Amino acid sequence: MDYEITIRKLTPQDGGGYFAYYKDFKGVMGDGETTEEAIQDVKSAFSCYLEVALSNQEEIKEPSHLQKAKRINITIPINILNKIDNYIKENHISRSAFFKNSAIQAIG
Repeated sequence: MDYEITIRKLTPQDGGGYFAYYKDFKGVMGDGETTEEAIQDVKSAFSCYLEVALSNQEEIKEPSHLQKAKRINITIPINILNKIDNYIKENHISRSAFFKNSAIQAIG
């Protein structure tokens, strides 16, 4: 999957060079004298993280950019909305979760 890597230049007081980390995995870091070295170092660290996580059967989250949401406006008859509201109250979910789950079920 395509996870975002953040890179920043280090000050001479911090040792110089470049620091890189995965936006979604703040504990996975790398550094180097060049941006390319920092990227290679953080990718190597991420590979080690994945190896351990997979061997421990840990869940590896999707990239955050795939989880972004967008607010939309919809029009729905009030009697249907009341039924939805009753359903979500009984099932302790939000309207958004209801519509997302319904869409996933409908389109696969």
